[in-house]
Amino acid sequence: MKQVILQMEALTCPSCIKKIEGALVKMDGVEQAKVLFNSGKVKARFDDAKVNAEEIERTVTKLGYPILSKKVS
Repeated sequence: MKQVILQMEALTCPSCIKKIEGALVKMDGVEQAKVLFNSGKVKARFDDAKVNAEEIERTVTKLGYPILSKKVS
């Protein structure tokens, strides 16, 4: 299991959290997704045999949320 942390621009509303978390947990291989509203971070645990960090990043970007940086561990 791996984890990706995406640093985003400031989120403006609580519905952003539901939108992002909902899209990520629907992805095959994403076990858990958590948006930290105050810090503008998205943390996702995933099975790298099924999905990769770039796919997770693309999903968030397609929702309209720019990514400032990415860290995978």
